[in-house]
Amino acid sequence: MAAVAVFAIPIALLVSPVVGALVAALGLLVVLWRHNWYLTQLVVWTHEPIGTPLPHAFGVWDFVFSDLNRRARQASEQRERLSAALDRFREASQAMPDGVMYLSHTDTIEWINRQAAIDFSLDQERDRGVQVTNLVRQPDFVHYLERGDYDEPFLFHPMHRKGAALLVQVIRFGDHRKMVISRDVSQLEKLETMRRDFVANVSHELRTPLTVVSGFLETVIDAEDDLDGAERNHYLGLALEQASRMQRLINDLLTLSALETGAPSPDEEVFNVGGMVREIARETDALSAGRHTVEVSVDCDCQCAGSAKELHSAFANLASNAVRYTPAGGTVRLRWHLDPDGFGEFCVEDTGIGVAPEHLPRLTERFYRVDRGRSRETGGTGLGLAIVKHVLTRHQCELKVSSTPGVGSTFCVRVPARRIVRCEQASAPSGQASA
Repeated sequence: MAAVAVFAIPIALLVSPVVGALVAALGLLVVLWRHNWYLTQLVVWTHEPIGTPLPHAFGVWDFVFSDLNRRARQASEQRERLSAALDRFREASQAMPDGVMYLSHTDTIEWINRQAAIDFSLDQERDRGVQVTNLVRQPDFVHYLERGDYDEPFLFHPMHRKGAALLVQVIRFGDHRKMVISRDVSQLEKLETMRRDFVANVSHELRTPLTVVSGFLETVIDAEDDLDGAERNHYLGLALEQASRMQRLINDLLTLSALETGAPSPDEEVFNVGGMVREIARETDALSAGRHTVEVSVDCDCQCAGSAKELHSAFANLASNAVRYTPAGGTVRLRWHLDPDGFGEFCVEDTGIGVAPEHLPRLTERFYRVDRGRSRETGGTGLGLAIVKHVLTRHQCELKVSSTPGVGSTFCVRVPARRIVRCEQASAPSGQASA
């Protein structure tokens, strides 16, 4: 249109100067209107959603709009790349095992991941923009955050998670902002507590018999001329008994250490588990020395795959515990049978003192005793059930315990069906071990 006006003006001037001036004015008005129209279109476009293409234009505006469209596409592509990178960062932050929380210069929450929300009992959306100390009000956390000395991490025990321990580290970045990283160290703290308890228990268990041995030997040495042979042998016998107790404790510690450190499992073999149960019954009867009635029941002679030595040790430990915690005149029953689902089950049932329900979950902990005095009196080391637990775990077996104080206890080991090779009906019914 502007080109038409340019050619029309000279022609109009040749016809009449007045007409030429009018045509020139009209042409300029058309050109101005056209520029104004495209400027209006450009202003309208700026108010459209990002990504809306520019309208079509002619002349110089076509070049302008084309350049703007190209820059808009480049900016849109860059925004998409940044948005994708931000989404990947958020996904990675959400997947982190550690909690991550970003705080502003006023300690208000700008962003938190899922783990941080769990660690500090926060809501990822609702608590954004709220000052963190208004939500996590434990004095030790508030003091650590406000103190400003973040060279060392802070061990935090959240009140809403009983037994949990978090290692909290604050890192400054940007414009006085903070990144709070929380790591769950509950298991590490528990292991450290167990290590301290283990050292203390071992020291205590060894110190007691060692003190007795030293005392008896000093008595024998100091009163050598005053003691007759019988008295001397009595003291030496007591010292030997305590030395044997220390030897049993050390042997159990070595066994437990080998099991806990993942020592290679012994070569598996196929053995007659029914015969093993009968042998354990005879050993149990000998340990009882006639103080208890020991009964054995083997429903089927099964061939079992595994370490006969380790399983014999675990089964015998359960039987010897039944003897130790059953008063004289009581009954200890050993039973082996096959479940309809193919699982083998070895059970030791006694009429002993029983165990209160609150103690059952901790029976397999090292040195855990329900009655410490009775356990030491009967020669227990406090490691037997811990060894049983590890042996059964290595054989994919399950230990089930039921007990009633004053009535008795039942310990059952379930052997997975894949370890039962074949079973045959027992050749003869079993009764008392001594029979």
